[in-house]
Amino acid sequence: MVETEKLENDVVARNGIVAVNPKPRNGVTSKVIDFVEKLIVKWMYDSSQPLHYLSGNFAPVPDETPPTKDLHVIGHLPDCLNGEFVRVGPNPKFAPVAGYHWFDGDGMIHGLRIKDGKATYVSRFVRTSRLKQEEFFGGAKFMKIGDLKGLFGLLMVNMQMLRAKLKVLDVSYGNGTANTALVYHHGKLLALSEADKPYAVKVLEDGDLQTLGMLDYDKRLQHSFTAHPKVDPYTGEMFTFGYAHTPPYITYRVISKDGFMHDPVPITVSDPIMMHDFAITENYAIFMDLPLYFRPKEMVKENKLILTFDDTKKARFGILPRYAKNEAQMKWFELPNCFIFHNANAWEEEDEVVLITCRLDKPDLDMVNGAVKEKLENFSNELYEMRFNLKTGLASQKRLSASAVDFPRVNECYTGRKQRYVYGTILDSIAKVTGIIKFDLHAEPDKEKTKLEVGGNVRGIFDLGPGRFGSEAVFVPREPGTSSEEDDGYLIFFSHDEKTGKSSVNVIDAKTMSADPVAVVELPHRVPYGFHAFFVSEEQLEEQAKL
Repeated sequence: MVETEKLENDVVARNGIVAVNPKPRNGVTSKVIDFVEKLIVKWMYDSSQPLHYLSGNFAPVPDETPPTKDLHVIGHLPDCLNGEFVRVGPNPKFAPVAGYHWFDGDGMIHGLRIKDGKATYVSRFVRTSRLKQEEFFGGAKFMKIGDLKGLFGLLMVNMQMLRAKLKVLDVSYGNGTANTALVYHHGKLLALSEADKPYAVKVLEDGDLQTLGMLDYDKRLQHSFTAHPKVDPYTGEMFTFGYAHTPPYITYRVISKDGFMHDPVPITVSDPIMMHDFAITENYAIFMDLPLYFRPKEMVKENKLILTFDDTKKARFGILPRYAKNEAQMKWFELPNCFIFHNANAWEEEDEVVLITCRLDKPDLDMVNGAVKEKLENFSNELYEMRFNLKTGLASQKRLSASAVDFPRVNECYTGRKQRYVYGTILDSIAKVTGIIKFDLHAEPDKEKTKLEVGGNVRGIFDLGPGRFGSEAVFVPREPGTSSEEDDGYLIFFSHDEKTGKSSVNVIDAKTMSADPVAVVELPHRVPYGFHAFFVSEEQLEEQAKL
């Protein structure tokens, strides 16, 4: 057994992956800290508050599911879907000691292996350092975003610092959840959360998922890594960044096609911000200095969540040549106050850089924390086109949709290049997806429309129907590349019926957006609502089999 483990660790190390073997300590010190924490929670935390994001279909599933074969398929699964459709999301293994924010749960990947018209379902936790240590203790030990509010938040931060300082928790491998997004690069599927380094996950031939370890690019990665890196389909390079609470607040990185991480490029912004996404074009990287700040003092003084949005500040966008060695050539542009979680794509048009994005007014991350209303008032998330003129230094923006749309995806053969179609999710609250929408950027939006419906630049809507909710839809082209029509392919996504308690994977025709699905794969059990998805092609499966 020890020999096998050593052999596996050697193989992992040869691929630049760090085997994650944390060494937590469960002794008297640990028990004393637990006791103090229990007192703090008892005195200061209102346990009568319902934890909405641990109920209904947000609630975690208690167990992993090994590969379950020959699922019932209604319709047919096209050949271009041979591969594995994967989606990650929060699935806490242990109950929280106090608060819980939707971003807090342990990463669990739900996968659908498709081969020759047949489907296999699997679900596995990403075996992070955090998960392994909480398994060792048999309970939640790491600080949660849901606790970071008021004086209570400050005390919970101190509990975390104490556990780390006294070696109760081993933070040498970070403390991330790997619960946010998935990307494939240099022969590896990576599970990502923006407060940590990537975890490499291997997809086995039968669809099973195996965490190999953490990727630190031969120790060249010493900061966090965004959940939304961009892979250039032409060059094979990956572009990424990390943000931090201490300067430099943003660090930009380029990773070559063969997996070499180039030197860090620090980006100067005035304050520690949450920068969830960015974008690339053929020649530039686009950074977003938006006023969602980490403000621990305000958290305590004003009893707010640690992340605070300042609606008095302008939104700043930085355009940097993407191979720049430093930030000297950065050009900054200003637009009216906003926040952005997700960009669809960006490209260059003569002197301008064009960004297609989902723009949010006055975000409040407390909306996905603790108790929340089913419908959210004042929640405005709309598709926008933003233009930055590199010659004149002027920026402009144009609204392309009504609210609320997010999780925008494109045919990723066009990443960084001009494309026509954007596929998004229609939201009835910050987390519930009622349908999938297709936008045509060549058509003018219908400015009269106050809700999302077909007409103008909306080419189609797939409505999930009453009581049914979905998640991010990924576009899979019928033929890879840009030689065929851009929208010739399929959209694939997980959905859940709250009336029957059953979950499925839906495949719809991206060209026609027909209300009749191409395929519906019935799943053996409920799949909780989650975050981002990815399609691993058969070719990529074969490539990463060498790991």
